[in-house]
Amino acid sequence: MGMLSRLFDRLLGLPEATTPDIEVVRELRVPMPDGVVLRADRYRPRGSERLPVVLLRTPYGKHKLDVTGTARVLARRGMQVVVQDVRGTFSSGGRFSAFHQEKEDGLATAAWLREQPWCDGRLATAGASYLGYTQWAIGPYLDPPLEAMCLGVTAGEFRTTFYPGGVFALHNLLTWAALLGTQEDAWLSGLLPNPRRESRVRRAMAHVPIGRSDMAAIGKRVPFLRDAAAHTEADDSFWADTDHTATATATAAAMTTPTSMVTGWWDLLLPAQLRDFAALRAAGRHSRILIGPWGHDLGAMRALLAEEVSWLSAHLLGDTAQLQRSPVRLYLQGAGAWLDFDSWPPPRSVPTELHLLGRRALGWDGPGTGGPDGFTYDPARPTRSPGGPLLDMRESKQRDNRAVEARPDVLVYTGAPLPRRLDLIGPVSATVHVRTDTGYADLFVRLCDVDRDGVSRNVTDGILRLPPGNEGVVRAEVELQPTGYRFQPGHRLRVQVAGGAFPRFARNHGTGEPVGEAVRTRPTRFEIFHDAEHPSSLMLPVFEG
Repeated sequence: MGMLSRLFDRLLGLPEATTPDIEVVRELRVPMPDGVVLRADRYRPRGSERLPVVLLRTPYGKHKLDVTGTARVLARRGMQVVVQDVRGTFSSGGRFSAFHQEKEDGLATAAWLREQPWCDGRLATAGASYLGYTQWAIGPYLDPPLEAMCLGVTAGEFRTTFYPGGVFALHNLLTWAALLGTQEDAWLSGLLPNPRRESRVRRAMAHVPIGRSDMAAIGKRVPFLRDAAAHTEADDSFWADTDHTATATATAAAMTTPTSMVTGWWDLLLPAQLRDFAALRAAGRHSRILIGPWGHDLGAMRALLAEEVSWLSAHLLGDTAQLQRSPVRLYLQGAGAWLDFDSWPPPRSVPTELHLLGRRALGWDGPGTGGPDGFTYDPARPTRSPGGPLLDMRESKQRDNRAVEARPDVLVYTGAPLPRRLDLIGPVSATVHVRTDTGYADLFVRLCDVDRDGVSRNVTDGILRLPPGNEGVVRAEVELQPTGYRFQPGHRLRVQVAGGAFPRFARNHGTGEPVGEAVRTRPTRFEIFHDAEHPSSLMLPVFEG
């Protein structure tokens, strides 16, 4: 194990271990106030006295390689780590209710840890994705507070990621639901891909109604998916107790815990995580963020592990050498460069309008002229959309968009070749004036980079559910994914406008029926305006470096 551990450290670029001899105590019983027992494993340097605890709470199994690897890496550097199966998963008792149980169970676990003779009373947390959410579920509420939090590709609330722009994120939600529903029965703990199951899940994305697509995907009910399909409205009280962000609670706004974040330009939780970071910085909290060319993938996990070693060594062991980094470090795609800033978005990023013009053109100088452009969206033959921030790494990130751009239900606006490089760093949005004949529709907007050979690749995009029942001209404000991207000289900017992006997002059936129950479909005619009275444009963060 020692030689393998050293090889693992070198592959990840980690500093040398200080205490390579560790001990593991398995199946600790952690009682909850309602009598349910949660199970946990403890990793620590052999023979050590009382130490602080780094807590990782996971729904994916405390025996999985990602969390055991993290625990061993930290323990070999002088830390004590407790990895716990959350309620209703693997060895822990009770029923799993995604997102709704983590505050109470997490606080009870923290109180139990502080009572143990091998804990010196100090606690920190680490982990990615749902493991990051379990940190947010306790971080704002603990007294005394956590010593540190390490948050990877995660956020303090997931509702806006489940329904970006009010649209059901079908691909990601069904993919995750299928994982939850099969992970405890998976062969070799899911270490090897299962092409047959993956193909079945992909086919199930076309199943209607969506609320019962779990049966089509894995042959059994997944409560999380059914809840998500039944509670899609922004003001639905179902999600109220799952939001732990500073904008939701005064307690979270007052949180003082030093916080480190890792995310990627192609991660589905990036917008929410950047909102969390901006709120912490605005409140004057000690926090930093690393944004790389990653999605919800192994690249982000590798970066997170290095960040966990650095951040936790500083705040638990007093090794502050790594705290001199700028609050914001990001990778500029297309330039192959890392940049450092004091804030997000960078102050030298200037919001600049790029206008949709007549004859399917783009321009910087003002709104266009002429009548609207039109297309028909048919949910029975939904518009596809390759790439983007998907959980499935085989389909995510940048892809060739030419096939989609040739469809009659996609409007394509293209700019002139760039005379010089163009850097975009920051939030991106679109304002589109649109009219539909049904009053029930979604609007999808995508920015692409067209190279000198004419290959169009997606850079960022966003979607919005239009106000229901409105058949007049609507001013649609679409939030696109933030980006850090360089367009090279001679490349062209391209904007796609469509009525959907399937199967990444659920189809709008054009009938006004609830998302989870809709079966019938009705085509919708779109008109996109771009004149002086009804201008349409993108707001791009042009970096003046």
